[in-house]
Amino acid sequence: MKVPIAESTDAVEIDGSIGEGGGQVLRSALALSLVTGRELRIRNIRSRRKKPGLQAQHLKAVEAAATVGMARTEGAHLGSQSLVFQPHGIRSGEFEFDIGTAGSTSLVLQTILLPLSFANEPSSVTVKGGTHVPWSPCFHYLDLHWIRYMRKIGFDLKTDMELAGFYPQGAGIVRAIVQPAVRVLPLTLTERGALKTIHGISAVSNLDVSIAERQRNQALLRLADRFPSVEIHIVQMPSRFRGTMLLLVAEFEHSQCCYFGLGARGKPAERVADEAVDQLLHFLATDGAIDERLADQLILPLAFASGVSQLRTSQVTRHLLTNGEVLRTCLPIEVQVTGELGGPGLIEVNGAELYQRYRSKSPPVLRNGAVF
Repeated sequence: MKVPIAESTDAVEIDGSIGEGGGQVLRSALALSLVTGRELRIRNIRSRRKKPGLQAQHLKAVEAAATVGMARTEGAHLGSQSLVFQPHGIRSGEFEFDIGTAGSTSLVLQTILLPLSFANEPSSVTVKGGTHVPWSPCFHYLDLHWIRYMRKIGFDLKTDMELAGFYPQGAGIVRAIVQPAVRVLPLTLTERGALKTIHGISAVSNLDVSIAERQRNQALLRLADRFPSVEIHIVQMPSRFRGTMLLLVAEFEHSQCCYFGLGARGKPAERVADEAVDQLLHFLATDGAIDERLADQLILPLAFASGVSQLRTSQVTRHLLTNGEVLRTCLPIEVQVTGELGGPGLIEVNGAELYQRYRSKSPPVLRNGAVF
């Protein structure tokens, strides 16, 4: 196991209220702190949320990052609106984190999978919590969509779900295997090309399969006039609790998009399907090559690519603009977003080959917790 040397010893200070002022500022800053080795000082954490400060999910992201980075922390407690994070490298290994709530397992994974790709040995990560919960990418979004593009960039990731976890109980279990990346490549996705196919999953856990069938039938009904060959598979996901989901993937000549709807108590199956279909149809009405969530999630790894990346997103979001501001604060790179908020836009990321510079260092070896 090896520990990358920091590019800079200067601490980076971030105002957590910038942009949309949510947890994404914290997660992106933690990942960048781990990779660069720079001390992070962040204030006003989640100040624009109804419950500001660190909540259980965010604390677990801090804990996961601190474990991977052997970091010293100050302010890592429930409700804290400031944090000092001092990493001492990146260590590979086997890790397990239990959020303890329905907090998003996907967001915890996205905090540490990129940094773990900088280690010289493989790692395995198990996270327990919510796998299909509101306001975060669900497990299948990561597994069928996000990871596809991470592999195109050069990251070697695999994910598996043992149990699905829904809001408000959580109790899902996901695992990820991270191999060291050899090179991070730029990505150009400016045109999607012709539509090839639409396929998806209609899933239930501990509920009658007829609910999954209703979700599927509603989606097919909405799409049949324009897209008669849509395929949606019925899946029964193992879980300790009840839940439903419908996810759609549209594949084009040069790219794909992914949208989903989640069930909730008292929410009709048809409405779950409508949420996914409405988002997909909105995407198709634009000239975007990729969906807005993916655009937001790709600019951070592309910051370490050996060249310039261009992405045509279906929607410029506050999340995207905020992530770009965090990147510019933490790294000597250019991130440009052209387009109006809420409309399609073009993203350009100049990665400046930072990944190769960090990998070319001669890091010390970590043995049983000691650096040699």
